[in-house]
Amino acid sequence: MKTVTIIIRTLIGLLLVSVAIGYFLKLMPEPVTNGDFKAFNVGVVSSEYIMPMAKFVELLCGLAFIFDLYVTLASILILPIILNILFLDYYLTPEAMPIAIFLFLGNFFLIYKHWDNYKSIFSLK
Repeated sequence: MKTVTIIIRTLIGLLLVSVAIGYFLKLMPEPVTNGDFKAFNVGVVSSEYIMPMAKFVELLCGLAFIFDLYVTLASILILPIILNILFLDYYLTPEAMPIAIFLFLGNFFLIYKHWDNYKSIFSLK
């Protein structure tokens, strides 16, 4: 099970880092948008800070996953971004759902594997 954890953690980390680096270095072409996805994309891009902030968090969490540092914190930090990716893909770009499902299930697997680190957050005093 330890090998599976390392593989999932590393794959998620590599995916997050590659997407973030691609965004910052403009290595990937702009996605073709239409309809509702275009309206959503225009709103996010026009805010000027949401995408850079999300990609910076993706980069930090991806590096944490790759190097096995602060995985507990990185799993919680990246969870809202992964949920947004999942819902965005479900409603607007369903062809990208397999990657979003992998990110979502992989992150929950990592949370499960590190559950002992989260127990104090959910304990009543």
